[in-house]
Amino acid sequence: MPSNNAATPKATGVVITTYNSPVWLSKVLSGYENQSARDFRVIVADDGSTDETCQLIDHFQVRGILTLDHVWHEDDGFRKCQILNKAIRETDCDYLIFSDGDCIPEPDFIATHRQLAEPGYFLSGGYIKLTMPVSEIITDEDIRSGVIFDPAWLVANGQPKNHKCWKLSPSWAFRKLLNTLTPATASWNGMNSSTWTRDLVAVNGFNEDMQYGGLDRELGERLWNYGHKSKQIRFSTVCLHLDHDRGYAKPEIRARNKAIRKAVKENRSYWAVNGIKKYTAT
Repeated sequence: MPSNNAATPKATGVVITTYNSPVWLSKVLSGYENQSARDFRVIVADDGSTDETCQLIDHFQVRGILTLDHVWHEDDGFRKCQILNKAIRETDCDYLIFSDGDCIPEPDFIATHRQLAEPGYFLSGGYIKLTMPVSEIITDEDIRSGVIFDPAWLVANGQPKNHKCWKLSPSWAFRKLLNTLTPATASWNGMNSSTWTRDLVAVNGFNEDMQYGGLDRELGERLWNYGHKSKQIRFSTVCLHLDHDRGYAKPEIRARNKAIRKAVKENRSYWAVNGIKKYTAT
């Protein structure tokens, strides 16, 4: 069962997945440079990008604002779960936030995850999908000023005006109320979720049999089976999801992933046989 030791993370890391998207990753790393919290580590989990991404990471390391690690393996197709497991295996952080290299975090993103962390829980945060024109127009200065988190600025630059912008309300009381009212399940969301490293290790990390589509939810389902609960924070802190193509979205892969998730639910299993360690739990 999940541990119930210290309630406050001692060392926080944010794991950011990326693959050959240096322009988007640059915007995301600028967002982490602009965090209100400073005591955290950025871990770029790189699924085989070329030297252009490596040079970008070197640039941010030289700037010295972020404590930044680059975890990389060779490009051999979609191996997101493998690189995530490598990041988990190699980190010294006791608490990990997971997001993507196309998701710009709010300034209080790290601070909010740390504040709401609780033993025996994972946090399920939210995001807003941006249109491609808005994604492209965002500059480094826009990120540093925080203007991109103003709904009026987003709408003025082409983002649809709808209820999704409520996630950027300046009223924390309103956001907290929306967390209680939303019908959405507090599932593991790879763009914005967090939990304790020890509990990720206890379920053997991500299932490397999973490909694109549902791999994050599958982890959350195993954490539930392990005894974890989930906390809804989709309105407490969000990231802005930059638009991009989805070349890995194939029906046959989704069908296989769906079958794996069905088995996890029916068997109430929590251990990923093909995870961080390669053996069946006893």
